[in-house]
Amino acid sequence: MKNLFEKTKIKNMTMKNRFIRGGLYEQLADDSGHMTRELFNIYKDLADGGVGTILTGYSYITKNEQPNPRMMGIYDDSFIEEYKELTDMVHKNNSNILMQIVYGGSQTHMNPPSNVIWGPSAIKNEISGVTPTEMTREDIKELTKAYGDAALRIKKANFDGVELHAAHGYLLSQFLCPHFNKRTDEYGGTIDNRARIIFEIYTEIRNRVGNDFPILIKINSEDFMEDGLTSEDSIYVCRKLAQLGIDAIEISGGNESTPTVLDNNLGPARNRVILGKDRESYFKEHTSKLANQIDVPVILIGGNRHLDVMEDILNTTEIEYFSLARPLTAEPDLINRWINGDTTKPKCISCNACYNTPGKRCIFNLRKAN
Repeated sequence: MKNLFEKTKIKNMTMKNRFIRGGLYEQLADDSGHMTRELFNIYKDLADGGVGTILTGYSYITKNEQPNPRMMGIYDDSFIEEYKELTDMVHKNNSNILMQIVYGGSQTHMNPPSNVIWGPSAIKNEISGVTPTEMTREDIKELTKAYGDAALRIKKANFDGVELHAAHGYLLSQFLCPHFNKRTDEYGGTIDNRARIIFEIYTEIRNRVGNDFPILIKINSEDFMEDGLTSEDSIYVCRKLAQLGIDAIEISGGNESTPTVLDNNLGPARNRVILGKDRESYFKEHTSKLANQIDVPVILIGGNRHLDVMEDILNTTEIEYFSLARPLTAEPDLINRWINGDTTKPKCISCNACYNTPGKRCIFNLRKAN
């Protein structure tokens, strides 16, 4: 019988337990994306709290395109030395830390938006109101190189791996989505073509960081929108990535560039999860189906709350790992609490009020501090 607290490995990366802190935008870097002491302390609390592996909040890879204010950056070599302090701290706790990287595209919350915003096609984003510039083949080559450059910096900064963010309606997710991708060249049309940019970016990163450095991807189970990425197409892309050599796949869902997803509680951070255990782990059906079809470790994120629910999933499916984001925002020491025998449910009630607080903090912790 498999155990949530046992040691495992992804490639050569030892995981001291099966819990992963899912990438979560903290809005605590400085205006140029550099580390602040406040942001460093967020990760210190997580590392001290017992989680086996940490995924950073998404980090932007080109200086001229930043999808959110005060998000982490990795767009030039000036970040390498400062991130070594972060990775050294995490490693002292016998935990891993991987950097999640993204190009935002038209799903931007900068005001004003970046000067140049690329998209697969010039389709207006209903949420941001931004119409991107359709990428040329040269733009795609430039972006592919930027991903490779960022991944190499991540390796030099002693991170344990890198995760591509290809979910939730950001640029790579939009390439997969027929609603946003109307291209008629080799990057549009069939799912093979719509995923081509992801395959090329993966290959570029692998060539830059070598075979031993873990590369992960976060991808939607489906977009939950008309003319969006389907579950079948998502599984096809994941199977192809497994054949190419991806090291793990994290499954999320919901294209947040469409009002349908936001209005109907179909995004990655759904509320009302605590109303019943049947509402937990809401991407498990697709994730389990995928895990049965590939040999690559699959990570489930989205509404993971009770230990007994996750233990059941671990032992009745091929899902290997569980990402938690909001619960570890509310309780950075949650994993240690469980290890020490207090297996009650997390304090997080999935109210999503943390998204409206300075530093994306749990409102219950803010009330306690006041």
